[in-house]
Amino acid sequence: MEIRAARPDELAVVEGLLVEASEWLASRGIDQWQFPPHRDRIEHALSHGECFLLVEAHQALGTITVDEHADPEFWRDTDHPHDALYVHRMAMSRTAAGRDLGGVMLDWAAKRAAQQGKKWLRLDAWKDNAGLHRYYRDHGFDFVRKVDLGHRRSGALFQRAT
Repeated sequence: MEIRAARPDELAVVEGLLVEASEWLASRGIDQWQFPPHRDRIEHALSHGECFLLVEAHQALGTITVDEHADPEFWRDTDHPHDALYVHRMAMSRTAAGRDLGGVMLDWAAKRAAQQGKKWLRLDAWKDNAGLHRYYRDHGFDFVRKVDLGHRRSGALFQRAT
């Protein structure tokens, strides 16, 4: 098993993992990610080496984007946004369910942040997905605050020391 940078020609692989996650969430009555993946953001992450795949036996089982983009609607200057790396669009294939490979990717991202001299690994989560919030807490993240913006469903902010 390895985590490696996704190549620009793997756009369909990344989108496929995100769509699969979206369909699974919908099947559980969770409205998170019920829109087509933001192709422009994925292409940007691919071209900048910020989108990664967890691969086992030549099969992509997960994707995660890790970058320095602190969403200015969520992270304040007082949060010292440059002290962190940020997780976006993390998704796992259902074929990998039950193996906590998401935890593997989060640990990998935290190590990456530490290697870059960052104090924090941060993310924002869907505000009303309590199960996801519990998942992040179980993986060492602390709840920072909830940001309620009418035009955003995400806004539960979490961080983990590196």
